[in-house]
Amino acid sequence: MRISVSSDMDEPVARALVAELRARGHEVTTHGALQPGADPQWAACSEAAAREVADGTADQAVVCCWTGTGASIAANKVPGVRAALCTDAYTADGARRWNDANVLALGLRLTSEPLMREILDAWFAAEAGEDPEDRANVERLRGR
Repeated sequence: MRISVSSDMDEPVARALVAELRARGHEVTTHGALQPGADPQWAACSEAAAREVADGTADQAVVCCWTGTGASIAANKVPGVRAALCTDAYTADGARRWNDANVLALGLRLTSEPLMREILDAWFAAEAGEDPEDRANVERLRGR
């Protein structure tokens, strides 16, 4: 899977995220503080990662900032992106299953490496559900 990753800070958990995704066999493109010379501001790098999902050059993205909130807001401004700020595996599972989220947002401040791996496990194990109400809600967001 092609995954775009952004972070506004070159933090150990952000570097561990990139390494973990690559170890799982994903093709990773980096933005922000993870890419020398790139704009490290959370709005710019999160948007860049999200745009790759929207234009199809990435299958999914993981966007990071100190709390994860700004990164998720910036990613969600890109049409076709459904970014979810996930602080645990249950939320990550639900975001994929019920919301068909295609961008995972993580906070650098509180996400430890073991927790990050649990969130990734849940994120990649879950698929968009077929519940008609959930599908109708996701469909309602198309074009926004």
